[in-house]
Amino acid sequence: MKVDVIGDIHGCYEEFAALTEKLGYELNKGKPLHPEGRKLAFVGDLTDRGPSSLKVIEQVYYLVKEGAAYYTPGNHCDKLYRYFLGRIVQITHGLETTVEEYENLSKKEQDRIKKMFISLYENAPLYLTLDDGRLVVAHAGIKQGFIGKSDKKVKTFVLYGDITGEKHPNGMPVRRDWAKEYSGEHVIVYGHTPVKEARHVNNTWNIDTGCVFGGKLTAFRYPEKEIVSVPSSMPYKEEKFHQFD
Repeated sequence: MKVDVIGDIHGCYEEFAALTEKLGYELNKGKPLHPEGRKLAFVGDLTDRGPSSLKVIEQVYYLVKEGAAYYTPGNHCDKLYRYFLGRIVQITHGLETTVEEYENLSKKEQDRIKKMFISLYENAPLYLTLDDGRLVVAHAGIKQGFIGKSDKKVKTFVLYGDITGEKHPNGMPVRRDWAKEYSGEHVIVYGHTPVKEARHVNNTWNIDTGCVFGGKLTAFRYPEKEIVSVPSSMPYKEEKFHQFD
């Protein structure tokens, strides 16, 4: 199995298009497909903060529908899903950019995008288990003991990471460095916590290189275990990148 796992896109469609081209994908009826049959996999957080969230939704929806890609949701995806269901959510932390795009559409287009995203989300697994379990793609990562489970505790971990409930002075949640404790044989690829460079620790790879914060959009090539990135066109925000001890 040959897969290219894409980090958190957050509405950065142009960088996504550039990254797939760099990975050798070619446009076929507007969708990036690989001539050698490689598939894309998405770690979630397709939307929010970036300029083209709805375009990313549409692209990923059709790729998954046609069997050319895999998708698992992130915390921003979960919040957008709840928004589309009409539940009360705070339109903050980036959701406001997606909502603004959405509200500028005609009623017909709104219905189309909403239906598309709800279908994408509801048909997605909590995390991806690929290549007979050798590769696991989970938005914020996953502990060895959680693989194969999908209860509420696992969902919280997969969407938000190993959170303590505390917050840093800048308001960001305090997250334990679960990757340091990981000792499993599964290759785990995740995002959620922006880092300046893809981070490889104990058979885990964090590929959220903060594209929406002016970093890079990164892919993890499997089984080659190669990192491929393209630079972001967004303004650089140093304070958004996580520093590990």
